[in-house]
Amino acid sequence: MEAVIAVVALLFVLFLALGAYATVKVVGAAKRGVDRTLTTARRTVEDHTLRAKSFAQPGPAGEIAQLRLTLRTSMRATQDALRAGVAEDASLKESLGLFQRLSAHGAELDGELKRLESEPDRAALAERLPSLRERTERITASADSLRWAARDRARRFADDDLDTLSAQIDVEAGALRHWTTPEPAPTSTWPGAPAAESPAPAAESPAGQPTWPGTADSPTAEQPARPAITPPGPRPTYPWQKKPRPESTT
Repeated sequence: MEAVIAVVALLFVLFLALGAYATVKVVGAAKRGVDRTLTTARRTVEDHTLRAKSFAQPGPAGEIAQLRLTLRTSMRATQDALRAGVAEDASLKESLGLFQRLSAHGAELDGELKRLESEPDRAALAERLPSLRERTERITASADSLRWAARDRARRFADDDLDTLSAQIDVEAGALRHWTTPEPAPTSTWPGAPAAESPAPAAESPAGQPTWPGTADSPTAEQPARPAITPPGPRPTYPWQKKPRPESTT
């Protein structure tokens, strides 16, 4: 009885632990989802605010807002492209590492531009604009280069796969239409089949008329077949030959 109670208590503790673990995972996933939603909403609001400032505020303040908007748009697009491509192409991990190093410089520049938005000295701000513009162009050019290289690589792989698939489909289509292929005329006979007999040439008779095999004028029809070996006849005797003597009986 005590063993049963111990087993039930152990199962109860296990169920409690599993429930607590599942609750923590669900809460964590929900928190991450909320954080992602808030981050996306905050970025959207900031982008719209920067776009409005770039159009509404003339001079250095509007140009700084435009630089921030250009930098953020380029970096975000490159980050999304590399993260989506690295799941299918492992060779993009090195490119993603380079982009993370570039992101540090981009974040530093974005923070500096954000602080300069509230700068009251417009003259000093105008003096620093060329260097800020150059840094923004260098960072965005590097980010764009990585992004387009990853896209070109993905498109190249897709084109190669499409070429291979098209070649396989052409072969399969040709195999399905096998009846349209002209078959060569048979030139050989089956093993053991007799060769075609050519007609025997016509033999001319003494009168100049052709005689075909098997007709009445054929020599084989008039004369009987000769034996293969002619039997020997009596030997001829000559005068100079001696007559054989009879054998003596004594």
